[in-house]
Amino acid sequence: MSLNPEDAVRYDVRGDVAVLTIDFPPVNALGFPMREGMVLRLKQAQEDSAVKAIVVIGANDRFVAGADIREFGKPKQGPELLQIQEMMENSEKPVVCAIDGHALGGGLELALAAPFRVAASRAKIGLPEVNLGLLPGGGGTQRTTRIAGPEIALDLILNGKHISAAKGKELGLIDEVTDGPVLDAAIDFARARATEGGPFPKTVERTDKVQNVDPAIFEKERKAGAKKWQGMVAPFKIVDCIEAACTLGPREGLQFEKEAFKVCLEAPSRAAQVHLFFAERQAAKVNDLPADVKPRPIKKVGIIGAGTMGGGIAMSCVNVGLPVVLLEVKQEAIDAGLSKVQQNYDISVKRGSRSQAQVDKAMGLITPTLDYADFRDCDIVIEAVFENMAVKKEIFAKLDEVCKPGAILATNTSALDIDEIASATKRPEDVIGTHFFSPANVMKLLENVRGSKSSPETIATVMAFGKQIGKVPVLAGNCEGFIGNRMLKAYGTESEHLLEQGATPSSIDNALKAFGFPMGIFLMRDMAGLDVGYRMRQGRIEAGTLDPNSPSYTPLADRIVEAGRLGQKTGAGYYKYDGRDATPDPLVEDMLIKIAQDKGITRREISDEEIVDRILGVMVNEGAKILEEGIAQRASDIDVTYAFGYGFPKYRGGPMFWAQQKGLDKVLEIVRTNHAASGDRWKPAKLLEERAAAGQDWDGKPVAAA
Repeated sequence: MSLNPEDAVRYDVRGDVAVLTIDFPPVNALGFPMREGMVLRLKQAQEDSAVKAIVVIGANDRFVAGADIREFGKPKQGPELLQIQEMMENSEKPVVCAIDGHALGGGLELALAAPFRVAASRAKIGLPEVNLGLLPGGGGTQRTTRIAGPEIALDLILNGKHISAAKGKELGLIDEVTDGPVLDAAIDFARARATEGGPFPKTVERTDKVQNVDPAIFEKERKAGAKKWQGMVAPFKIVDCIEAACTLGPREGLQFEKEAFKVCLEAPSRAAQVHLFFAERQAAKVNDLPADVKPRPIKKVGIIGAGTMGGGIAMSCVNVGLPVVLLEVKQEAIDAGLSKVQQNYDISVKRGSRSQAQVDKAMGLITPTLDYADFRDCDIVIEAVFENMAVKKEIFAKLDEVCKPGAILATNTSALDIDEIASATKRPEDVIGTHFFSPANVMKLLENVRGSKSSPETIATVMAFGKQIGKVPVLAGNCEGFIGNRMLKAYGTESEHLLEQGATPSSIDNALKAFGFPMGIFLMRDMAGLDVGYRMRQGRIEAGTLDPNSPSYTPLADRIVEAGRLGQKTGAGYYKYDGRDATPDPLVEDMLIKIAQDKGITRREISDEEIVDRILGVMVNEGAKILEEGIAQRASDIDVTYAFGYGFPKYRGGPMFWAQQKGLDKVLEIVRTNHAASGDRWKPAKLLEERAAAGQDWDGKPVAAA
């Protein structure tokens, strides 16, 4: 990487057009040398009497990816983006930004300040700052609103969308799109604008899209997002800035945006969102794969089971154009499954998120079958039947017979032993877990679970496959519950003990909601249905692996089901229901009082703080054990698992990040206090003890003194 501004932005003249080429590896970010180089080259072009127009382009088929992350947290050197933008806006010669690759964040803000933009048809543009807990602070909220209108700006910026060049042209953000070389098109465009003569447009001064805007659209957006944005600052400030673009003058609007950006920068939620942003990208990397291992191409997918999970997985595949062979044991089951998939798509059409043509294309990619032989040319087959080891092993033995060599045999199990499933085949190296989350067509997490014999190619392929179908893949090791459900079991057990000691389902759920979870654990259980868990417990009791007479066994869930209360679907579970509206039920509290009496427990008032500390403390302690055992590659993978699969509030960064922010020494105090009171389920993880004693974070780095 050259730090010389003259090299970071090169100068060339094509006829009467100056070409300013940004060449600042690896992604042409808005770093100091690039900013200094842009000021230098814009001045040079203005002073060059042979030049009639200016084109700004990025080297290596990319424009500007955004801010330079190498400068995060450091004092800014040299000129700011604003100075470059003002030079382009006030240029007496037309300036055209030639966009190829990606123009994101500050890169798009740079381009929007130029009078004109020409893009390659393959280019993508967007303002994704909201994903980092920020807003576009380089005029993005103001110029996007003034060019495309407030409704478009709200949609693009609040959702951090990347859109195509063609869509950008449709919205007015791009002036011309070309299938040919973008530099040639931009030079021709610039030369034509120079011939026409100025003055040239200043996007920040446009008023046609911000006049007579109904202020109700902003209040509607705030109300619609209030629940989703709980704990976050940036989305609310984005709405404020877009409203300001419609009510203030251009310079006042830019100043308003600048001040709002500072508020976001200092918000506690920003550090958590930045952590998750980078953690998500890190999670896709597998530490111990040989450098020469390449994922196998996935061009056709087989799925066993057309129920809720199988149908959702099928939708995830066909949505990205992958053909699916969907197998069931009976025609009625296939018909019911396809009907449910069609219903889900019909809802999308009604909402306007998909066109009927898109739905028809997706449905046409699903081939229903009752015959395993139809999997013979699939690159991956995903089993998505109920959690029964004998059934799964029978299925995998059949797959072993019919699938082609090298096909990946994947199980959607949420807790069962991958190695035992693989033992039913003669190719355990091709067997792996692909744990989707329900509804699979919506939930982003894909917890891939490596068996002891899963090959490097198999692991690399399912990680790449997750990204191919729009999921966030995380790699887990093979143990009961893997990462997510192993921790869920720990905090579910602690919640049940809290109930016996004096809490209620609603007091626990309300404490978790106040912390930021979308819903509490008992409401979630009621929604899922209580009968499945009951049957699993009874099976373990019959097998002798669970003792219902143990003092640590919490029988409330059993008693609720045995009273005919299966959750929301029967109108009663931990709560009683009027439709979907849940209210606390005194009958459940009566059950708890009786259980406590039988166990000799004196119930007491339990504060929200204690509820949150105990539930998160037991989760983090289990997470530390998962790290110790190598079940998770890194602490941030646990955070990604919980943020994208289990509703952990993203503005808190995940349980392991929360623990680091709170202080691992303080979390250890919670663990030790409860260990003394409650025994082995709270035994401190060695890793937690070691990191707290050494004053280190999860990665072994020193923690800065408070």
